[in-house]
Amino acid sequence: MKIVSANKSHFKYAPVICDTIAESAKVRGTGIAKRTPEYIQKKMENQNAIIALDGDQFAGFCYIEVWGHNKFVANSGLIVNPDYRGQGLAKKIKKAAFELSRKKFPEAKLFGITTGLAVMKINYELGYKPVTFSELTDDPDFWNGCKTCKNFDVLNRTDHKMCLCTGMLYDPEQKKSTMGKMFNPKAFQRLKNIKEKLFLKKKKE
Repeated sequence: MKIVSANKSHFKYAPVICDTIAESAKVRGTGIAKRTPEYIQKKMENQNAIIALDGDQFAGFCYIEVWGHNKFVANSGLIVNPDYRGQGLAKKIKKAAFELSRKKFPEAKLFGITTGLAVMKINYELGYKPVTFSELTDDPDFWNGCKTCKNFDVLNRTDHKMCLCTGMLYDPEQKKSTMGKMFNPKAFQRLKNIKEKLFLKKKKE
């Protein structure tokens, strides 16, 4: 298994990456911003993406987005091919994307929004912490990317203050980095309970 920074030689994998992301969201019954092959290829061309390959077989992917004049960086589109799930690959890909982000944008705050509990756990272990949306980028282009998500109405009704996604932030300026911090199951359980309540409320509407 190779986990590398993607480039133009990986353009052929863009369609299957988009299809895998969309299918995963459908299975989970959660909203997700749609990506196009052209958008994924642009990330590869700029070497702002991580791809995992088993020989020539696509295994996983994640890309970097830059917002607010390089003040914020998001690791987005984390996906693992169903044939390779349950092997800890998502964590390895996310760690590689995290390290690439820190290398290319050392002063930036890293953030993400997700409905996936597994992704929240990975972020937490990398040093991210749950935050309100007000602590994330205010770049309108980022939030416009949520328009294709089926839960966009929730985001609008709350004036972009909250949604079914959880916002998480890694601030490099913190005096004590939480990188490598042991996972706190109680804190994660509280976060999980909040997300489940929001999800059930959305289903009833």
